[in-house]
Amino acid sequence: MMKTYLELSEVEKLEQQASCVRDGLLIRLLSRLGCRVSEALNIKVQDIDFNRGTVAIQHLKERLRLSCPECSSRLGRAHKFCPGCGREVDKPTARTQEVHRRRLLPLDGDTLEMLRDFIRRDKTKGLIFGINRHRAWRIIRDCARKAELPDLVNPENGAVKGVSPHRLRDAFAVNAVRVDDSGDGLRLLQEHLGHQSISTTMRYRKVSGDEHKEWYGRLFRD
Repeated sequence: MMKTYLELSEVEKLEQQASCVRDGLLIRLLSRLGCRVSEALNIKVQDIDFNRGTVAIQHLKERLRLSCPECSSRLGRAHKFCPGCGREVDKPTARTQEVHRRRLLPLDGDTLEMLRDFIRRDKTKGLIFGINRHRAWRIIRDCARKAELPDLVNPENGAVKGVSPHRLRDAFAVNAVRVDDSGDGLRLLQEHLGHQSISTTMRYRKVSGDEHKEWYGRLFRD
């Protein structure tokens, strides 16, 4: 049976297959913070507040903004006519905009102690990991192979892919929804993951829940 997300027990197996402390810590941070791999790789020593038990996550995202070449009104990707001047737009003006965001995430005590020991032992002063995105993907992929974890299927399009850093983010989110799928719980999860829209967060409720199956089963009970 094809799976859609990793269980916490499988994430633990993944971490156990790490060949060094740094790699195991990367896996642990991705699964305990639920952050994006780019965010994890950008964590600096000064981003960690050991007294408060928090990690500051810096997120840089590039957005493509489209506008009318005649009146500069903002356009959506599907716009063929400008909502401002009404003219047909064949070639909109495209501009890349960088959006910086920062959010403060809590982290469990055990992982904080692992971070403290790693920083002290390696005398780290800048970036915690000091590796690039490609190397991070290889670490997760190789550990997944050693742990004999199955490939995962995307529930929306059916695409089958191997275990990747983003699957650890998914595992965090799905577990959070299973623990608390109330309105407040979903709102906190949205804030934690850095989603702009609650609809993005709600996808995890759909993936993690068995409500549909249980509902259908009740329809034909005697």
